[in-house]
Amino acid sequence: MAGTDKKINVALLAMPEVTASSLYGMYDVFSSAGRDWLYITKGVAGEPRMHPYVVSNQTPQFLAANNVWIRPDHGLEDCPPPAIVCIPDFFIVPGEGCSGRFPAEVAWLRKCHAAGATLTSVCTGAVLLAETGLIDGLEAATHWAYIRSLTANYPNVRVRGDQTLIVNGIEQRIVMAGGATSWHDLALFLIARYVGLNEAMEAAKTNLITWHDIGQQPFASLLLTKQNTDAAIAKSQEWLGSHYMRPSPVATLVKRSGLPERSFVRRFTKATGMSPLNYVHALRLEEAKQLLERGVSSVEAIANDVGYEDASFFGRLFHRKVGLTPAQYRRRFGRLRSVLSQSLPNKQMPQQRP
Repeated sequence: MAGTDKKINVALLAMPEVTASSLYGMYDVFSSAGRDWLYITKGVAGEPRMHPYVVSNQTPQFLAANNVWIRPDHGLEDCPPPAIVCIPDFFIVPGEGCSGRFPAEVAWLRKCHAAGATLTSVCTGAVLLAETGLIDGLEAATHWAYIRSLTANYPNVRVRGDQTLIVNGIEQRIVMAGGATSWHDLALFLIARYVGLNEAMEAAKTNLITWHDIGQQPFASLLLTKQNTDAAIAKSQEWLGSHYMRPSPVATLVKRSGLPERSFVRRFTKATGMSPLNYVHALRLEEAKQLLERGVSSVEAIANDVGYEDASFFGRLFHRKVGLTPAQYRRRFGRLRSVLSQSLPNKQMPQQRP
């Protein structure tokens, strides 16, 4: 189902019991796909790849859980056809089901699924999804405190309390995330599946989506370049983009520019916000990060590939600039990329309907 300008339509279902953090958190992450990484690294926003919107049977606005005002974009009957429907977590007494509480929403969810949409849930959203009957006989994920809400009220659902993310159903169009903040995992999975793996990785880094015990450094791009109107420096940047791995690239740049060295360094620093040498290091380390994420080459080989003959120096520089050793970075982000890659379905996903 195509969205506006071929964006992926993502409907976020809201009701008075909804938790605003997961509702609008998913809204923000989906909105960032394809847009924000280019903005924070290049200064120019990219083209958004997804079109999230809030849908509710309650319009035009209502006060939700924790006294947050929700202003839906559409009602159930007038929303754009969604490719993806997300049911955020909502307040419900542990152990209870939701029989008879949301008849309009249940009917709408069934209708969307029949039309080809992927239905997803976060935390207690699994209870509403179970109410549709669409996960009867399937494995399901929910918050550990709400396992009984499924087992006691929907006995045909096979609950997996140990799972963070479960993908199943017809054409793998049922995706369920466990605890409340597992919407992070769900959002990344959906971006990887419907937009692309690289965009999912960029969303993870932009929004710091992982355990945050290591601070922000490992997620940051080292190349936050400013807009450059100096033609001579722009030409030097273009050359460096393909030749940063060469020996003594700064000396070559100065020679190619035809400028005195002090003048070149001053103009380069003013235009880019970095000295020529630091700019070269940034280019090399960004490439090294990509190689560490994607492959199994040794740290020594990667150091050599990006222009460092001394692997020990490369390791120290990487640790200082990135906040992790190369091996630690590979374990953390290589695993994230691997998990996202493995989570993609082997068969081609069904085409979106017009």
